[in-house]
Amino acid sequence: MPAARPELPALPVTFRPNGTRVVLLSVGTVMLLVITAMSVMLEKLNTGERVSFVFVGLLFFGVLVLLSRPKVVAHDTGVTVVNITRIRRLEWAEILRVNLRVGDPWVFLDLSDGTSLAALGIQPGVAKQKAVRDARTLRLLAESHGTGAETAARAGGAVAPDPGTKDAGGDASTDTGPA
Repeated sequence: MPAARPELPALPVTFRPNGTRVVLLSVGTVMLLVITAMSVMLEKLNTGERVSFVFVGLLFFGVLVLLSRPKVVAHDTGVTVVNITRIRRLEWAEILRVNLRVGDPWVFLDLSDGTSLAALGIQPGVAKQKAVRDARTLRLLAESHGTGAETAARAGGAVAPDPGTKDAGGDASTDTGPA
């Protein structure tokens, strides 16, 4: 008996690795404060050296902010993928398949133009089960908006398996499968 499809969330919905984001922004804030405090406390530093300390702290913080930026936003007309330095907006019809296989660092979207797009906003690094749920939800959203298996078949691409099959996830503790 196939598994019942979960209820789709109301759009817009945002997927992002919250645990990773909290860690990156916390570490960045603490490091900026420590480096700034060191620049003030070291008496032998002149003004230029103090400014360079603060600049390095801000640079470090800026890199961590960029690393905490990824997200995937599903809305009525499509999906917006925000990666570290780029934003790409996709219509639902452009997404043929949502993949998250064992060992993948993040979700990959197979697109109608024959390319694949990494969606860093869903990554199993810190929260594997949440990433698997988010990937499955994104796939169900893509399928419910007229893409997925039907679009892939029309485009001559791979057909996304039914979510109730082993290929669609199986035992999430050992096989995330294509989500």
